Amino acid sequence: MAEKLAPEKRHAFVHNGQKVFEWDQTLEEVNMYIELPKNVPTKLINCVIKAGHVEVGIRGNPPYLNHDLMLPVKTDSSFWTIAPSAALYFFNMDGGDYTTEDGELHITLQKREKGKTWASPIQGQGSLDPYAADEEQKRLMLQRFQEENPGFDFSQAQFSGTCPDPRTFMGGIHTD
Repeated sequence: MAEKLAPEKRHAFVHNGQKVFEWDQTLEEVNMYIELPKNVPTKLINCVIKAGHVEVGIRGNPPYLNHDLMLPVKTDSSFWTIAPSAALYFFNMDGGDYTTEDGELHITLQKREKGKTWASPIQGQGSLDPYAADEEQKRLMLQRFQEENPGFDFSQAQFSGTCPDPRTFMGGIHTD
């Protein structure tokens, strides 16, 4: 049932008509998705995640993304992977390197504050409009209800009026 409350779609950050990255979030994570350039050996992809900063690029080049994060993350449980969006990786027989072809970099940022609604992963870049931010907060609140009451299905529940903050509503989120 929890998967029914997973993000339905990704938010896109577009700059000058070009998609820079897409992202979504859960109670515990913010996920960023960056389309990789074609025919780049995967070992050249560089991603550095710090508590309040992320840097992404191709080794030996200026970073593609080099920005402060909206909020701090837990670096010990944040990570990145390369996923083929079209299920394709090509093996170079000469060097034995994998190259990307229609792949994407997936960055998983573990929120330091579980339940905190992020307006964007990057500080000052591509924040959600007020309506989208409210919808995101409602979805996270329903995820919290689902997590705390696994026997119930909250996927069709709705809020009338303003949604409370998932972190603080009724005593806040309980962590083990």
